[in-house]
Amino acid sequence: MGNLTVVAIAPPDVLRELGKKGTSSDITFYNLKRGSDTVTLIEPSRYPERLASLFFSVSMAQSAVLVIDAITPALGECILMLDSAGLREGFIVLRNYLSPDQVNPLLKGTVLENYQFCDENWIDLKEALLIRASEVPSQEPSADSMPYGTMAIDHHFNVKGIGTVALGGVVAGCLRKHDQLKVLPGERTATLRSIQKHDDDSGYGVVHDRVGLALKNIESDDLDRGYVLTTDPAVSVTDEITADAHLVKYWPSPIHEGMVIYCGHWMQFVSGKVISVENASDFRRPSLTIRLEKPLVYLPGDRVVLHYLEGGKLRVVGRLILP
Repeated sequence: MGNLTVVAIAPPDVLRELGKKGTSSDITFYNLKRGSDTVTLIEPSRYPERLASLFFSVSMAQSAVLVIDAITPALGECILMLDSAGLREGFIVLRNYLSPDQVNPLLKGTVLENYQFCDENWIDLKEALLIRASEVPSQEPSADSMPYGTMAIDHHFNVKGIGTVALGGVVAGCLRKHDQLKVLPGERTATLRSIQKHDDDSGYGVVHDRVGLALKNIESDDLDRGYVLTTDPAVSVTDEITADAHLVKYWPSPIHEGMVIYCGHWMQFVSGKVISVENASDFRRPSLTIRLEKPLVYLPGDRVVLHYLEGGKLRVVGRLILP
């Protein structure tokens, strides 16, 4: 059963054409299924009011659907977010008589140059998404080849007769029934009682699967969005980042000490203060040290999307790779 997770930046009426509505908060899930192949569509339902809603939706995705009704500042912001997150695969649907020639200048030099333009035909788009889902590897790997797994929580709750349930995406490796999980940040552990994928029981969840995990030895109140469940000893926790950043080309001025930067990673959105900046010869390629207000959980080599609050509105600043 292959699963494709897609951020869908589109009006709600379009999402209803593409899938069945599921869990909803500041992000809303729509599910599409055929046989053993599934597509998870994520709508940033509080965007443009909340930029974090857009980040969370993009951070979980392997692919994107971008429906463009007009050329607006919000469209530019979506392009910057998709590019900063490095989401290289997607579909663009143009409406209101827009043509590719009108939007291509905005896409130039970004990952969206590789997106496929398609007609406003939702049946054909669903078929394309399901075909892509069928190509996603979904078999359980051997314990020798993939011994560890990591999942980022986006929702959690208690279910009568089951106990604590955590929903989220497997971001690395493979999780297996009965795994002993570290709950990060913190010192807690939990036992993985059972796994569901799109309401079907499974003995495992691999990277890119959307899963519901039933947990023992932990309460829902002990969890939060952004917490990470893992068996991987390589997963790290830090309250300070030092890394080279890559600022978006529209960012107008150097980052300076004392600025408050918001770091988006997996389902985490953590604020921190810049305590050191080295600009070298190009202020858009600084080396930054950021002291975080809360611990950040990550794997070495992961990407962080940087944001800045200006005039009461968050803006995409750029990205960095964690050492």
